[in-house]
Amino acid sequence: MNPIVRTRAGAVRGLRGAHGAAFLGLPYAAPPFGERRFLPPRPVAPWTGVREAVEHGPTAPKAPYAAPFDRLIPENFIAGEDCLNLNVWTPEPGAGPRLPVMVWLHGGAFANGSNSVAGYDGSRFARDGVVCVGVNYRLGADGFLHLGGEDRANLGLLDQIAALEWVRDNIADFGGDPGNVTVFGESAGAMGIGALLAMPAAEGLFHRAALQSGAAQHTLSTDSARLVGRRLAEVLGVPADRTALAGVPVERLVEAGQRLRAEISADPDPARWGEAARNIMPFESVVDGRTLPRPPLEAIADGSAAGIDLLVGSNAEEFRFFLVPPGLIDAVTEPLLRARAAGYGLDPDTALAVYAKSRPEASYGDLLAAVGTDWFYRVPAIRLAEAHARTRQGATFVYEFAWRPPTFGGRLGACHASEIAFVFDNLDDPGFTPLLGEAPPQPVADAMHSAWVSFAATGDPGWPAYDPGRRATMRFDLASEVLDDPRPEERTVWEGLR
Repeated sequence: MNPIVRTRAGAVRGLRGAHGAAFLGLPYAAPPFGERRFLPPRPVAPWTGVREAVEHGPTAPKAPYAAPFDRLIPENFIAGEDCLNLNVWTPEPGAGPRLPVMVWLHGGAFANGSNSVAGYDGSRFARDGVVCVGVNYRLGADGFLHLGGEDRANLGLLDQIAALEWVRDNIADFGGDPGNVTVFGESAGAMGIGALLAMPAAEGLFHRAALQSGAAQHTLSTDSARLVGRRLAEVLGVPADRTALAGVPVERLVEAGQRLRAEISADPDPARWGEAARNIMPFESVVDGRTLPRPPLEAIADGSAAGIDLLVGSNAEEFRFFLVPPGLIDAVTEPLLRARAAGYGLDPDTALAVYAKSRPEASYGDLLAAVGTDWFYRVPAIRLAEAHARTRQGATFVYEFAWRPPTFGGRLGACHASEIAFVFDNLDDPGFTPLLGEAPPQPVADAMHSAWVSFAATGDPGWPAYDPGRRATMRFDLASEVLDDPRPEERTVWEGLR
C-alpha cells in the first residue's frame, strides 16, 4: 500500500519502491509567476484531502543544453508553474529512528538542471539508511538577475533556503532527522552551497555540506551583475528594471539568457561583463551586501560556517569536458593558451612551464585543460578547505575523482560531471552512458557512495581530515588512495591569485 504523510501544508501520498518510498513533486513554495514573479519565495497554499506525489513536478524554465553537451548531460523539461518543488526518498516514513538527511542541489551553470533527472534518483541513499531530498530552484534571470541598488538578488538561493526550511519543518514525518541535515551539490549546486555557507538566512538549516566541483569563489559583484542585467534588458528591448522584465514572456527571457552566455563565450571582456567574463556564466550568486553580505570565502574564513562539517573536492580533469566533445582541444594554439593563462592572472612563462613539466607529451589543448581545471574547480576547492580548516570549527575533508571513462577514445578524462553517478550509485542509469560508457566500475561507486553516506551519518567519510600542513586528499579511482598534497607545484602557482 502506498504511504501517506501529512506535511504542514497537507497530506501527500507517495510510491512504495524496492528501497523504501518516494514522494515526488512536493511543493515547498508557491509558484513564482504572475504577481510573484521576481519576488522571494512565498509559502505554499495549504490543500485539503490527499495530494498525489507519484510524479515529478514541473521544472524551472530553461533552454536545452547546446550540442554536443545535450547528449552528455541528462536533462528534461516538465511544463507547469509549480516548479518550486522537491522529491523525498525515504526508507520508511513515520515513526522510528530519525535518519540522516541529504539534500541535493543540482548543477547546470545556474541555467539548467532539475531534480527530475533520473540519475538523481535518491533511492539508493534510502536503501542505505538516508532520507534523500532533491530540490528544484529558479534558474537564469528568474533566479539570479540583479540590477544593483535595492534590487532583489539571489532568488534562486532564497529558493534553496526555503526548501531547507521545508526540510526542517517536515522531514521528521518522512523519517528524517532535522538535526542532521547534509546539503550536497555539484557544479552550480556546489557553488550555491558555497554561498549558503555565508548567508545569514541559511544559518542552522544544515549541519554538513558536500561540494562537488564547485566551491565558494564563483560569484559576481553588484557591478558585474548590473552589467549583465543591463545587457539582458538591451537584448530584450526593455528598460533595465524588474517591472519591465517581469512583463517579458518567460520563453523570451530564457532565450535572451542563452544569448548572453554565447556573447560572453565569444567575447570574454571584463570591461563588458566583470567577473562573468572569466566564469562564463551570466547568472550566478551575487554578493549584494544583503542576502549575501560578503564574498563567501572571506565570510567562511571568518567563521560563518562554524560548526558545519565540510567535504569538498573536484575531478582530476574537469575542463576536458568543455574541450574534448566539441573538438576544441585540438584547435588550441600556443597564443590562445598563453592568453587564457594570462587572463586567469598567471605568468604564462612560469606557470605553463610548471604544468608542462609533469605533462611532457601534452598538447596546447591538454595544458589549457589542466590550467582551466585548476582555475575553475581544484584551486577554489582547496581555498575553501583551507579557509574552513583554519577556523577549527568543523571537520574538513578533501577528495579528488580520477577515474577516466573510455568514451571519446579515452580522451575525455576524469571530466566535469563524471562523478555524479558514482556518488548516487546510479551507474545503471542509461542517461550517463554517453559520458561514462557501457560498464563504469561499480567498486568506485561503492567507495564514493559509502563515503558520502558515512559523512552524512557521522561527519567522517573515512579518511584523514584536511589541514594546510598535510593536505590529505582521498583520490577515488580503480585503486583509491589518500594522497598528501597532490600536485603541489601546480597548486602554488595560483598563490595570491583569483
